Amino acid sequence: MTSNDIAISIQNVKKNFGSLQAVNGVNLNIFKGEYVAMLGPNGAGKTTLMEMVEGIQQQDEGNIIINGKTWKDNEGELHKILGISLQETNFFDKLKVIETLQLFASFYAIKQQRCIEILHLINLKEKENSFVNNLSGGQRQRLALGIALINNPEIILLDEPTTGLDPTARREIWDILFKLKKEKKITMILTTHYMEEADYLCDRIVILDKGSILAEGTLDELLSKNDSSEIIEFSIDGDNSTVNLPEGHGKKQLHFDNKNEKWQILVNDIITYLPFFLEEMKSQNKKIKTLECRKMTLDDLFIAMTGRRLTE
Repeated sequence: MTSNDIAISIQNVKKNFGSLQAVNGVNLNIFKGEYVAMLGPNGAGKTTLMEMVEGIQQQDEGNIIINGKTWKDNEGELHKILGISLQETNFFDKLKVIETLQLFASFYAIKQQRCIEILHLINLKEKENSFVNNLSGGQRQRLALGIALINNPEIILLDEPTTGLDPTARREIWDILFKLKKEKKITMILTTHYMEEADYLCDRIVILDKGSILAEGTLDELLSKNDSSEIIEFSIDGDNSTVNLPEGHGKKQLHFDNKNEKWQILVNDIITYLPFFLEEMKSQNKKIKTLECRKMTLDDLFIAMTGRRLTE
């Protein structure tokens, strides 16, 4: 791809808040028509980085170039091509849904027909005359997404748009974004700490921690690049705090997951390692309480890389 194919170029961007280094030299190119997930735990720097891309914050060092332009002297032009949904959106509760969309459409001098199109896109046509304060959490998030799309943007920036929603409401947001991706060549950056969301929606996943990029690529690429493993997860009756397993037989790592109170063994091949593991537990008089064998996930990868969970 050429530079003309790049929608957003983030070049050695740094941002400090006093002694806290929120973003530490991030370099990232996002291509036109690409859906990219920024994945990481709270405090990873996702929101700060997004706010700099959005022009809300100014970076201390580095450059952010959007469609070949920086925010300096190009604010009006960039606002026209961006659609933004923040972590929290406050509405006027006593405005109706259609009135809320009309209000934001007026900021762009957009014809009112666009509001009707958005109502259909976000599946809120039946709620157009409902007051905003009567919407459910999922409906409010769909309205926030509709506002981000009201100006028919080339690039949308969504900061944890499904946090706090139940699985059904979350899936409704996913369906809208997936439909948008198929029907229109739009570029999206999505921050999230939901692994399934990143995998389902996005072409590429960027994992951040402590202000830096740990890894990036498709799910398969991330697992392949980082020597992906298979996992045996187990707990034992009695004292679950001490387990000793000798090296060899394809074992790569053994650690205790405090959140789930289970042990995890990273192995090259479950079929090869499992008989040895079972025999070892028997020889140590350990009674297995739970046992699960599976492929590594993004959350497992993050734990292997940092020793922490994405959702901590």
